[in-house]
Amino acid sequence: MSQRLTTGAGAPDFTLRDASGRDVTLSSLRGTNVVVYFYPAAATPGCTTEACDFRDNLASLGAAGYKVLGISPDPVGKLAAFSEKESLTFPLLSDEDHAVAEAYGAWGEKKNYGKTYEGLIRSTVVVDPEGRIAMAQYNVRATGHVAKLRRDLGIDR
Repeated sequence: MSQRLTTGAGAPDFTLRDASGRDVTLSSLRGTNVVVYFYPAAATPGCTTEACDFRDNLASLGAAGYKVLGISPDPVGKLAAFSEKESLTFPLLSDEDHAVAEAYGAWGEKKNYGKTYEGLIRSTVVVDPEGRIAMAQYNVRATGHVAKLRRDLGIDR
């Protein structure tokens, strides 16, 4: 089980390929707040709901000073198809070896239908403009998560 991040800790830097094959580096986004959300698999019902919620809230998150990055273990090609099909306008990043998910505490033991296995834990981490953890939420629900995040960030009062 990977170690969960705590508020105030430095955010592990990473460089991952986005759906168009370009590299995205977290530290290059210093000076802005970044919502990094981890989801198990592109084009599955829960992950589609969550991604579309982020898409539909992107303008208001951006107006409040937040950029959004989605990370999954999917290959770039699958991310490109998912992004195009759902008209996603924020970067989806490929973490095929799940090294970034592990560094963020978003990879670990899961249980499903009585089976225990290692996998991606649906999680959201907010990185502040100085590159520190402002908030870390683990085992979040796909449905309603973005609305809860907005409340937690003080965007919706």
